[in-house]
Amino acid sequence: MSEAGTAEVCAGKAGAAAVTAKVSVVMPAYNAAATLCASMDSVFAQTHADVELLVIDDCSKDSTWTMIEDAAARDPRVVPIRMAKNGGVAAARNAGIEAATGTHLAFLDSDDRWLPDKLALQLAHMRDTGTMIGYTGYRRFDESGRELSIVRPPAEVGYADMLKSNRIGNLTGMYDRALGDGRFERIGHEDYVFWLGMVRRAGIARRVPTTGPLAEYLVRSGSLSADKRKAAQWQWNIYRNVEGLGRIRAAWYFAHYAAIAVMKRR
Repeated sequence: MSEAGTAEVCAGKAGAAAVTAKVSVVMPAYNAAATLCASMDSVFAQTHADVELLVIDDCSKDSTWTMIEDAAARDPRVVPIRMAKNGGVAAARNAGIEAATGTHLAFLDSDDRWLPDKLALQLAHMRDTGTMIGYTGYRRFDESGRELSIVRPPAEVGYADMLKSNRIGNLTGMYDRALGDGRFERIGHEDYVFWLGMVRRAGIARRVPTTGPLAEYLVRSGSLSADKRKAAQWQWNIYRNVEGLGRIRAAWYFAHYAAIAVMKRR
């Protein structure tokens, strides 16, 4: 991590307004000085320029907040938000959702990145298909930059499909706010619970039909999401205590979840 006082200069510049939609991008950040600029720059580089970038500092101890303030001073699309106390990623995302003013809402963590056409292609596909929720494929990479895998989700998913596995990578998901905003819960697999609820509300979500990924997800060594045993416990908790499934139905979906998890990493 960079130390306080060594903030990088991010490259954002205000772009021309887009005609069709304004996308609010919610980016939680905690001690993110080492990766924040690259993540913000991937938003500034979008060919769909009508965005607002809400960067929520969850009481970082490094130079994250200074970097966010500097970016906001240079680019009016950046909305700096500082949490009063450290509340975790769910609370930070909810603060961003509450402050958002766009017609569409998307999420990007402060160590992940988008390819330049991500929002433009996603908005166009959602408009052309009348879809309220869109998502994309993404590339998984480690801290050295080495590619781990390409995640290619199915062309469309409904609620029953989502119960079998989370097919919407949070860094790729976007929804039309006419659907109504969701909220993140402070729970294991909070991304999954969020999109599970949103897809149940919308009925269906569709993937942008590109041949390659439109986002890049950093897999950190020792991350909570990489702990397979913990992830399995979280999944079972969601089936039983969040979605209220009976034991037999929960076990049926859990078997699908486990099988798909293995196939995802091949």
